[in-house]
Amino acid sequence: MGRFVNPDNSAFQVALNSEVYIDKTGLIEKLNKKLDTMQGYICNSRPRRFGKSLTANMLTAYYSAGCNSEEMFSDLAIGRADDFKKHLNQYDVIHLDVQWFLSNTKNVESVVSYITQNVLDELRKVYPDISLPEGVTLPEALSRMKEESGRKFIVIIDEWDVLIRDEAANRKVQDEYISFLRGMFKGSEPTKYIRLAYLTGILPIKKIKTQSALNNFDEFTMIDAGALAPYIGFTEDEVQNLCAEYGRDFEQVKRWYDGYILEGCHIYNPIAVVKLMMKGGGMKSYWSATGTYEAIVPLINMNFDGLKTAVIEMLSGASVKVKVQFFQNDPISFANKDDVLTYMIHLGYLGYDQAGQNAFIPNEEIRQELTVAVESTKWNEWFALGRDSAALLNATWDMDAEAVAKGVEKIHLKYASAIQYHNENSLSSVLAIAYLSAMQYYFKPVRELPAGKGFTDFVFIPKPEYVHEYPALIVELKWDKSARTAIRQIKDKEYPASIEKYAGEILLVGINYDKKMKEHQCQIERYEKPD
Repeated sequence: MGRFVNPDNSAFQVALNSEVYIDKTGLIEKLNKKLDTMQGYICNSRPRRFGKSLTANMLTAYYSAGCNSEEMFSDLAIGRADDFKKHLNQYDVIHLDVQWFLSNTKNVESVVSYITQNVLDELRKVYPDISLPEGVTLPEALSRMKEESGRKFIVIIDEWDVLIRDEAANRKVQDEYISFLRGMFKGSEPTKYIRLAYLTGILPIKKIKTQSALNNFDEFTMIDAGALAPYIGFTEDEVQNLCAEYGRDFEQVKRWYDGYILEGCHIYNPIAVVKLMMKGGGMKSYWSATGTYEAIVPLINMNFDGLKTAVIEMLSGASVKVKVQFFQNDPISFANKDDVLTYMIHLGYLGYDQAGQNAFIPNEEIRQELTVAVESTKWNEWFALGRDSAALLNATWDMDAEAVAKGVEKIHLKYASAIQYHNENSLSSVLAIAYLSAMQYYFKPVRELPAGKGFTDFVFIPKPEYVHEYPALIVELKWDKSARTAIRQIKDKEYPASIEKYAGEILLVGINYDKKMKEHQCQIERYEKPD
């Protein structure tokens, strides 16, 4: 038993000792099926605060021959699996935390040699009968051990990408680390000594410099989580159970911390939910403590066409199209706004709709953090937009339809000119930006809300503290028709009925764009609730 070779289960025991622990051992059953197969190379990337290290510690505690973990796992989900004992503490495990090695070496250029030397020293102690000559590389040592003793290894690497992220400009470090990864995992020889490889970090593998080193890995990411989606964070059922146990309002927790939708599974940020349950009090953001905040400001300040418009649009509650397939994981050579937005998805600052290929701000916690980031950039257009959007919102409350029409037109021309009008969808993107200031008083606008006998375009529901101060807004958009037609549809389809219990006063807002006149028209009416 060592620190890196066949570690004990003490790290995972700490998690089990915690007041809040959510059982994710179902992942082990899935990995057991991949042992000693061509699918036994897995990279599971996710943002900070999403339990990467806890998962690595869990796998180590289960597989490592350096401990006895039957009592630890027997009452968990994996304990009910048919092959539970077959694989329990049966394998030689090497567990590496690259961030730890980076933090404990004198300079970054010696990280690979530091990893190699520490693991080789332990291999010699754990297996003294196997000769490992001085100067041998770690991949060669594992190959020799398989040849002499038949031993195969499970290799678990936590924070695998820290050198890829933090040393992107250091060619020497990058080349040495990539060479190390290639030797460990690429080619036919590693298949002889690797039983299972599990890498976890923030970034996916798809990068030009690492592609040839790790293209035999199956990837599970915030863009394509596949079958591992329920194990990336807390699921909705798990959060509902915690809310019931700790007396929290689930609907409020959902608005603040939900939003990552992976393979149809709603995923919540584990650390935020746990801290909320443990500390109590009101909803707030726990995001800025992650250390990724400093990376966001330079990202959103990059001078790419349409980037600022996209950020403002998402802050307004809208989604934006993003091409993720060309992302190369290299912040120093980003080529366009799609690279920036894709990077933000992997960092967890944006959610991703795989079906629609859209990026969006997942919840209130992240929206607040991004708002602070944008304000710190001192974008002149941000402050001017806030002023003009506030004027538009006031005009809506005052039921000044003419001012609303002029306000939407001004915001389109001045701040959202990159959004070219083609149909109602483009009009809705502009409208989301126009009502940016509403986010202070309203929840994120609901798009295409099932209501009455159809789907309304926008619904703004006041936050509980403002429900008696400001009206709910039901906004219907039309393209080359009339604002009156929009109002008529709201009434005919009985849209207001679906939100009456969430609102005091309700205003009906119809907005039309006349493509021939190239102007916006608006009509506003107060909804009379039935007695």
